[in-house]
Amino acid sequence: MKRLLFVVFLAGSSDIATYAADPETCPIGEPNPALVDAIVRKLEADGALDQAVERALLRVIKRQEDARQAEEAKNLAKLQQGGKAARPVTAGRDHVRGNPSAEVSLIEYTDFECPFCKRFHSTAKGLLERFGGRVNWVLRHYPLPFHEPAARDEAVAAECAARLGGNDAFWKYSDGLFQRTRSNGRGLPEDNALSKLAASLGLNADAFGRCLRDDKIAKRIDEDVADGSAIGIQGTPTSVIRNNRTGATEVKVGALLQEEIAGAIQPMLDAGK
Repeated sequence: MKRLLFVVFLAGSSDIATYAADPETCPIGEPNPALVDAIVRKLEADGALDQAVERALLRVIKRQEDARQAEEAKNLAKLQQGGKAARPVTAGRDHVRGNPSAEVSLIEYTDFECPFCKRFHSTAKGLLERFGGRVNWVLRHYPLPFHEPAARDEAVAAECAARLGGNDAFWKYSDGLFQRTRSNGRGLPEDNALSKLAASLGLNADAFGRCLRDDKIAKRIDEDVADGSAIGIQGTPTSVIRNNRTGATEVKVGALLQEEIAGAIQPMLDAGK
């Protein structure tokens, strides 16, 4: 009854107020349609209804945003903990760009069809130049399901380039993929482009074709994905920055700017002095 009287007060009608104030003519039951319609029309005319709805929507949006941020913080904390268990860099297993004996490794879990990975690729190159031989860069595969089959096909092709041409060919092939891909699962812009890219690097066409069908290569991709999933990676690019001397790690998610990644690398280098 109090709520109804408050609405009547907002409506500003003495006739409605008189009606609503009489308990005998305003029983607690089904609302009177005419009364409700009059109140709503009055609130609409005054703009009070729009304001109330807007305030309610803003409250809902804020609650949703607070919940999203809390979930992100929870996931990031879990990922930071998981990063400590990331597989150490092994020259015989990993694709290392830069000094194999560097103090710090930037271990990136990537997807060749991810547009953010494509953007981050040049950032990582810049970090190698910035820190010289003190930092190296490692690529591990994490093709996302919604970028299939192109992302996995490209990961397999990059591994075949490594098998046939070594570590240098892997990195050149990876650079070529990111330069050419249309991203978001659309792959390279022409038929047989994976083979043509291999040919441009001087790799044997027949051997490359056979390698693309080799189950051992696909297994290697699966191993990288399993490693990433085990530490809590959900998206790409995700980078584990690891001090190879102390084992300290910090995880960074997304195509962050060079300064943001450098801000995590520099303290690790300073700690090793």
